[in-house]
Amino acid sequence: MENYTLLCDFYELTMSNGYFMTGMDKTMTYFDLFFRKVPDDGGFAIAAGLEQVIDYIKNLHFSEEDIEFLRTKKVFNEKFLDYLRHYKFTGDMYAMPEGTPIFPGEPVLTVRAPAIQAQFIETFLLLTINHQSLIATKANRIVRAAAGRPVSEFGSRRAQGPGGAILGARASYIAGCSGTACTIAEERFGVPAVGTMAHSWVQMFDDEYTAFKKYCELYPINPILLVDTYNVLKSGIPNAIKVFKEFGITNCGIRIDSGDLTYLSIKTRKMLDDADLPNCRIVASNSLDEYIIRDILQQGAMINSFGVGERLVTSKSDPVFGGVYKLSAIENEKGEIIPKIKISENTTKITNPHYKKVYRLYENESGKAIADLICVHDEVIDETQPLTIFDPEHTWKRKTLTDFKAVELLVPIFKNGVCVYDMPTTKQIRDYCAAQLELQWDEVKRFDNPHNYYVDLSQKLWDIKQELLQLT
Repeated sequence: MENYTLLCDFYELTMSNGYFMTGMDKTMTYFDLFFRKVPDDGGFAIAAGLEQVIDYIKNLHFSEEDIEFLRTKKVFNEKFLDYLRHYKFTGDMYAMPEGTPIFPGEPVLTVRAPAIQAQFIETFLLLTINHQSLIATKANRIVRAAAGRPVSEFGSRRAQGPGGAILGARASYIAGCSGTACTIAEERFGVPAVGTMAHSWVQMFDDEYTAFKKYCELYPINPILLVDTYNVLKSGIPNAIKVFKEFGITNCGIRIDSGDLTYLSIKTRKMLDDADLPNCRIVASNSLDEYIIRDILQQGAMINSFGVGERLVTSKSDPVFGGVYKLSAIENEKGEIIPKIKISENTTKITNPHYKKVYRLYENESGKAIADLICVHDEVIDETQPLTIFDPEHTWKRKTLTDFKAVELLVPIFKNGVCVYDMPTTKQIRDYCAAQLELQWDEVKRFDNPHNYYVDLSQKLWDIKQELLQLT
């Protein structure tokens, strides 16, 4: 595994050096990772990237080469550099499992660790959770637009580097994609690798018919032929039908990668059905996203599955997941937790203080999630008592819950530096994600003007926050 220890912002190191030199290195701190806005103005996001965070923490160490490099910067104390030789994460970490629907403002991951340890890991945690949560969120929008039709991730060649391609494929699969064109993603994570052919295959032969025939000779099991190299309806489909008939292949497919997908798929479906090939599937690709897929299906497109590339793996319409990592508390010499807050004229940047837990509240009658409640770490929700929650954006709106179940979302990942989390397989994460999404109301899943899901603060946490605001 590549050593990513120095994949950090330089100020993580200078602050760590400062903590060390001022005797604050052993101060126990609490940091929350959360995000402020759902991409594409959606109703929710999907947590992803925890497996890579765990791997990073487990392998975190400073090599002699790292230390020698830092020495060349001429800003670090030698005692601090010696401290780095023995660096090891000894703290606690709690996180929402991958595949969990998540909402703005709530801690997705919490770190309790000595100041240097908690501060230093900020960059990697953010880049990992931000990237994979972004792609998982986009992928699920596209999967939902396809309305049950399989969606394959085809974006490796347009991704931002190898990591963007590989981990983008992983995140897409977690969120519901059926497979990927990225072969290494299957080797590493078990994401099914799929593919058809490129236009160059067809162009390599003297004619389209020969190209299709040779392909079916080589791959007679479920071949999918690319039919738009020259002309879909005049040559592509007729040649595909001819070859399928010659080989007696009925479990097959064609792919259309350009043109008016609605019109071409309707005409293609009729031609295939008239040729007694009702099981021949129509696959569509070509710069698709959730809105295009939704629109062409509403127009009557006869498409069985989709391949989606650049607009998925880069989340082209909204390519930044705004996760942040903020100090929420420290412990004093007596072990007492002292809440901390960041204040801004921009109210969305005012943080929620203290060491916290998050409950998801489910309506017992429907089983659906109805709100999340952020509490102080020592609070316990009494499910036998009515609970009133407020919409944080519209504080005059309130709900009183009387028949509900409360489930804690943050689970232990590391305790005293030891990983205590049993990491599920990628397929298990995918299944968990699908099950969790079934617990969300359809109104929250709308692409346009989704229902505003309630994420509220407990009264105790609200009072602490107001007290800190009044002190500043």
